[in-house]
Amino acid sequence: MNLSTLFSLNNKIAIITGASRGIGFSIAKFFAAAGAKVIMASRDQEDLNKATKALSNKGYDVYGMTCNVGHPDELQSLVDKTIELYGQIDILVNNAGTSPYMGPIHETPSDVFDKVMNINVKAPFELSKLCLPHLRKSSSPTIINISSIGAISPEPQLGIYSVSKSALHTLTKACAKDWGQQKIRVNAICPGVIKTKFSEPLWGNDQIMEAIMKRLSIKRLGETDEIGALALFLASPAASYITGAIFTSDGGYTS
Repeated sequence: MNLSTLFSLNNKIAIITGASRGIGFSIAKFFAAAGAKVIMASRDQEDLNKATKALSNKGYDVYGMTCNVGHPDELQSLVDKTIELYGQIDILVNNAGTSPYMGPIHETPSDVFDKVMNINVKAPFELSKLCLPHLRKSSSPTIINISSIGAISPEPQLGIYSVSKSALHTLTKACAKDWGQQKIRVNAICPGVIKTKFSEPLWGNDQIMEAIMKRLSIKRLGETDEIGALALFLASPAASYITGAIFTSDGGYTS
């Protein structure tokens, strides 16, 4: 094995959803630095413009496209545009997610339940299917689903979010089994409490953070680049025999 290319994504084409900030942006940065051409998808045009400009200024090959993953027609457009621009898809990162409600699980409104399941489970399912014909043509195809430690140990006040991420784990394993013979690897990453805007309701609450810190072996919040680095490993040749796996990066929270 050539160590100089072990973590290279040279000439690979990657789609990353929710890529304009936080974990998604970090993954885009790592992939582009490793040589990939990255399609950064986000529903927020202003954030997307800032993110793509920041990476383009570093000399990275990135393209921003607005996409609400809850809209099937926009998922199709995302795939079609990627093929139009680059002619292939090698890596898909299903990172976009939502958690619009904090409170007792029995008080979760039905429309919120539907939204969480649609964005966190159905969207990765649908986008993975749309990418499948193109991934089959790749020499090293891989899908990475960004999950949560809530899938392993349901987080307080985030019951349905945790349920959706648990379903994403099973989807990850089911796809890995079905698509393994086509050499498509499918894995998931479970971040702990990473300091992002998305997780601010947790780290911005002193009472919640006190409870979290008691469970952490590494007594600090995680950084987005610690997830980006793990995603690079899973997308690279270094992880060529890994599929159907669930990786935690949570400071020991679930240990």
